[in-house]
Amino acid sequence: MQLFGITLDNLSRDDALKRFLAWLSGTSFQRIATVNPEFLLLANEDQQFFSCLNQADYRVIDGFGIVIVGWLSRTQLTRFPGADLMEVLLGSAEKNGDSVFVAVRKDGLSSYGEIRAALKIQYPRLTVEGRDIDVKHLDSLKNDVIADIHASRANILFCNFGAPEQEYFVESFRENPGSIRLAMGVGGSFDYLTGKIVRAPHCLRAVGLEWLWRLIQQPKRFGRIWSATIVFLWRSMLNK
Repeated sequence: MQLFGITLDNLSRDDALKRFLAWLSGTSFQRIATVNPEFLLLANEDQQFFSCLNQADYRVIDGFGIVIVGWLSRTQLTRFPGADLMEVLLGSAEKNGDSVFVAVRKDGLSSYGEIRAALKIQYPRLTVEGRDIDVKHLDSLKNDVIADIHASRANILFCNFGAPEQEYFVESFRENPGSIRLAMGVGGSFDYLTGKIVRAPHCLRAVGLEWLWRLIQQPKRFGRIWSATIVFLWRSMLNK
């Protein structure tokens, strides 16, 4: 299915995971983009971000609003939230001996130290490295950060810079990935691991009300949530 010119991949969760794990056992670089309504609205206004999303090797449907648009188009879409996918990939990495690098936004809620500590509790045999990164000065730091990632010999790269920066950053590894075989932007998923943000109960996630839970916890997100729900649905219908 395409929305705003972005192709959305729609394998079942099991089939998608089989593909991702096959990539990890390979030798080439692959990138997953977890596409939500905000991503699509931004890509509709920003040609660079539009191109970057379409360069991803798999575009996961992450956002219940996209599923609703599918329903309205009589298309059944499989949602695979990025936080769920990240946890599955972390578990697989621990089991199979793949190492992980976490590129952490310095001014975010969770620091690298906090994220690493949380990961070692949940995945005690996981090999994890990373660093806090000042995204505002990423241009001057980028070569140093890339050198650190290459030196770590990590196989998986997770980045939480937020859109569009995280997508640009992970895509930049395509020409010279080093040992990175799978890269993914994870947005706020690290904050669930550290407990800085409490994730919505499964019953709310199942019916697409995770946005309401986030709004109650973070009222300042009202503008973003309005765009990701009402504005997105309206503009999706206009673009039919």
